[in-house]
Parts: sequence; C-alpha cells; structure tokens
Amino acid sequence: HEREHDREISELVTKHEEEMEKLRAELNEKQQHLLDELRQQMAAAHKAEIELAQLQSQTLHSLELEALRLSLNNMHTSQLELTQSNLRKEKETALVELREMLNDKRAQEIAILQSRHQLEWEKIKEQCLKEEEDL
Repeated sequence: HEREHDREISELVTKHEEEMEKLRAELNEKQQHLLDELRQQMAAAHKAEIELAQLQSQTLHSLELEALRLSLNNMHTSQLELTQSNLRKEKETALVELREMLNDKRAQEIAILQSRHQLEWEKIKEQCLKEEEDL
C-alpha cells in the first residue's frame, strides 16, 4: 500500500513537472513571438525614422532629430518593458493556477487514499474481532 502510495505521489510529481515544463515552454514561445513582433515594429519604426530624417534633413535642426530618435527609443523601450512585465504576470498567474489545481488534485487523491486506508483498517479490525469470537 505504501509502495502504491509512493508510486502515485511519484506519478503526480512527474506529471506536475511535465505540466510545468510544458507551460514554461509555451510561455517562452509566446514571449519570443511577442519580442520578435516588437523587434519588427522597432525596425519598421527605425526605418521610418531614418526616411523621415532624410526627407526633412534640410529643414529640421539636428537637435530636433535627436529628440525624436530618443523619444521613439524610449517609447519602444517602455513598450518592450510593459510587454515583458505582462508576460511575467501571465506566467506567474498561470503557474499559481496550475499549482492550485495540482494541490487540489493531490488533496483529493490523498483523501481517497486515506479513505481506502480507513476502510482497510476497519476490515482488518472486523476480521480480528471475528477471529477472536471464533477462538
């Protein structure tokens, strides 16, 4: 019974680890996809900034161009940080939900095992009483 219990706990731990690894992989893939999209957006914005600078280079002062570039970089940096923060929060929320689900499942399985144990104990107790009566 203990071996079976240990085996069931081991299976739960393995399943938990597999689910956590799968979730990590999915979150990492999603984060990478979003980072790639942001890089593309940044590249497109950078290209647009360069074209704008070339078109307006005769009329714009060099300090105005520098201010525009810094502003754009700050905006993209802020956007990237916000996206990373959101992904981190989503990952943490998903991990908490998964942990709660696994803990609930484990608690249910423990309750089932305790119930089985109690039934077996009662059965053995009845057998002992019966044997005592027979003796």
